[in-house]
Amino acid sequence: MPELKLQHILTLAELFSKGARYNFIPITTSSLGNSIKKSQQAASKHLLELESDGYIERLRTGPRVSVRITTKGHAEMLKIFSVLKSGLDVSSSYLEFRGTIISGMGEGAYYMSMKGYARQFKSKLGYVPFPGTLNVKLKDKEFIEAKRSLDAYPAIMVNGFSDGKRTYGWVKCYPARVNNSVNAALILLERTHHDDSIIELISKENIKKSTKLSTGSQVTIRVNIKPKPIS
Repeated sequence: MPELKLQHILTLAELFSKGARYNFIPITTSSLGNSIKKSQQAASKHLLELESDGYIERLRTGPRVSVRITTKGHAEMLKIFSVLKSGLDVSSSYLEFRGTIISGMGEGAYYMSMKGYARQFKSKLGYVPFPGTLNVKLKDKEFIEAKRSLDAYPAIMVNGFSDGKRTYGWVKCYPARVNNSVNAALILLERTHHDDSIIELISKENIKKSTKLSTGSQVTIRVNIKPKPIS
């Protein structure tokens, strides 16, 4: 039995979207080519090959051509869907970071305790963070790139505010686990002195004390992620 090629899968998917699973639908190779971003000649070839392999049926009435997906075509697409769904369902739902705990500059304790932030942390995270942040220097480029990719995922947003004298930027929070033992949140700040090789974490607990770690210790962080909906 001939295997479906990628271009054939894309063409069948387009035919499904047009309602060709049970009904013959009128179609032109030029319109099909536009839909799958191929030439009219390529679209015509796809239809001929799909018909030859038994994945579609074609009816011609004068200059008009109508197409319907066969039971065989439907079954093959269901197999492909099942494989894709299975693979996507078991894919990791977290980003992993590894690095070394470093000393901070003490700013975290000051900012995290400000009322404008503390109230929002309490309502959105369920707790007021322990004063201070855990700073981690990422080990490898792959983890730095992972940090840069965080914007692709939804975050818990703590809004910026003004105290009448100055304004303070937003904080994006991503639920995380430190060494698979302490619940925390990796935070991205609108304004920060750190480059992409440093990540900061907050928690209800003193993370160093809870994990029995200290400056210079190696640490692993897993950040729970949820892909943004495809629009």
